[in-house]
Amino acid sequence: MGAAMNGTKVYRGITNVYNEGNLSVNGNMGVVNFSTPLNSTINVMSIIILIITMISLGCTMEICKIKAHFLKPKGVAIAIVAQFGIMPLTAFCLAKILQMESIKAVTVLICGCCPGGTLSNIFTLAIKGDMNLSIVMTTCSSVAALGLMPLLLLIYCQGFTGLENAVPYIGIITTLAFTLAPCAVGIAFNHYRPNSTPIVLKVGLSILIISGIVVVTLCGISINKLLWMIVTPDVLAAAALMPLIGFTMGYVMSAICRLSPKCSRTIAMETGCQNIQLCVTILKVAFPPQVIGPMFLFPLVYYTFQGIEALLLTLCFRCKQTFKTPAEELQIPKNVKQPEGTLEAENQIP
Repeated sequence: MGAAMNGTKVYRGITNVYNEGNLSVNGNMGVVNFSTPLNSTINVMSIIILIITMISLGCTMEICKIKAHFLKPKGVAIAIVAQFGIMPLTAFCLAKILQMESIKAVTVLICGCCPGGTLSNIFTLAIKGDMNLSIVMTTCSSVAALGLMPLLLLIYCQGFTGLENAVPYIGIITTLAFTLAPCAVGIAFNHYRPNSTPIVLKVGLSILIISGIVVVTLCGISINKLLWMIVTPDVLAAAALMPLIGFTMGYVMSAICRLSPKCSRTIAMETGCQNIQLCVTILKVAFPPQVIGPMFLFPLVYYTFQGIEALLLTLCFRCKQTFKTPAEELQIPKNVKQPEGTLEAENQIP
């Protein structure tokens, strides 16, 4: 209770800015009256979802593959720069261009500063990317976020009135540090008990599905009258444009750095797909409900758009692969030496 009171005092500036808007719900714009048991239940379920997600991510990692990418870190380094360079700047620019209110702006910024999510691993497989690089990138960005995410929020929040000293950096750092332990547990489990990893992943998926349904149901019950506030044109525009810009700029940056198309596709997916579970947990746990209002559901809107856009990109890639001419598929690279006797055989007249 004391922590909530202190949090309310710290974020009073944001609340005042938020409540000065033109929208109103029963006279109070953006105020969500969570009951204490309901709010605690949603917080606990959000943390459970995050823990299971990070354990599952750790279970897909192999220490030998991590070492291999650290010995040749070019791809990972470019991915980290793309993740924490492109997405936070995109979020900041969109919030400015769309003239978002402070509470909406900080929500978009937190989403943009989050590390890569596990959804990128799924779509990397679908577009025939480098799975090892994708998983290592997701893990490395989660570790790097411990320092980079608070730093980037501190920098970009200076551009918005009321946010200079209102972001709960301690709560964000605590949440980020809390995510690393389950990931380490998953890595250790996969290293010492690799035969049991598939069972852990299946159980984790079942828990995720059940927990996700429970959280969505509880959130719907608690803010059903305020859901319209997160489907405003500025919120929808930010949620739609952020992942698209991330996918595009991630690929362009990788191509400029002369990475292979396979690695470029991987980095593109990693850049555009944010860790939505982490973003929801930060917004729900670090901010009091009377401050964040229904905007803690913005990551779910973003998740919808990033999934649709990633799916469309995957379909485009698959169509290109399907209609690729046989000559392109059988083309021999110039740096590959042809076997002896090949030219003589081709020149023989039947």
